[in-house]
Amino acid sequence: FICIYPAYLNNKKTIAEGRRIPIDKAVENPTSTEIQDVCAAVGFNVLLEKNKMYPREWNRDVQYRGRVRIQLKQDDGNPCLPQFPTRKSVMLYAAETIPKLKTRTQKMGGSDQSLQQGEGGKKGKGKKKK
Repeated sequence: FICIYPAYLNNKKTIAEGRRIPIDKAVENPTSTEIQDVCAAVGFNVLLEKNKMYPREWNRDVQYRGRVRIQLKQDDGNPCLPQFPTRKSVMLYAAETIPKLKTRTQKMGGSDQSLQQGEGGKKGKGKKKK
């Protein structure tokens, strides 16, 4: 079994904070439930541990909790699914598929306007350094 924490796939995190895939392939704030849904749909043997935390995660919110255990290889060492031989291939697949989930596509519709209001407030009003 391998562990996948949401931080591994989060494009808001740096590599030092725990991201394990390239930022252009990562997803915005994935949850452990989303990772579980995606991997179970492919046919993996999946176990969701809700109360586990990623050790480098300083934010203790429920949103950032959870860990997904995935059976990557059988007892004899052969991969369970031949198209996913490594843990990285599983993470990249999950990151590709999470934005296509129904829960994601519905949320994105109304939230675009609220994101753009917070920018453009501050314009150089600081004192000049001597």
